[in-house]
Amino acid sequence: MGNVLPTISTLFIVISAIFVAFGWNAIMKGRREQHQKLMMAGAIFALLFFIIYMSRTIFVGNTSFSEEAPVWIRDAYFVFLIFHILLATVSAVFGIVTLLRAFKKQWAKHKKLGRWTAVLWLCTAPTGVMVYVLLYVLYPGGSTKPVWEAIFG
Repeated sequence: MGNVLPTISTLFIVISAIFVAFGWNAIMKGRREQHQKLMMAGAIFALLFFIIYMSRTIFVGNTSFSEEAPVWIRDAYFVFLIFHILLATVSAVFGIVTLLRAFKKQWAKHKKLGRWTAVLWLCTAPTGVMVYVLLYVLYPGGSTKPVWEAIFG
């Protein structure tokens, strides 16, 4: 499968961010129904990303960063990767809570948290693309080992 799954999952994050950006714009213009549809589409693409990412991690493995990259690039990549993982985790939690607020029709809480969630997501998506570019384009990665194999041998 090579880079197909990482490419697809990265594409899904970009699509998700585009939907979030348009959804945010829609609510700023008072278009609630359009906002709801766009945000749900963004959430679905984010979920599809997560399913592909976790499936790949469990059954194929994560790609290690290139051993041929200069040490300072590798070090910078790992610092950036940790930042991205933390940002993505916080964004995902905020996204789930924001969606739950909407489903419960807690509009004031949804609106207050939604602003932060959208900004976090619109920062997370580009960092995910940068991780992809560094790992699969600029410095093609090394070996993979499935989590499944690492746990159960």
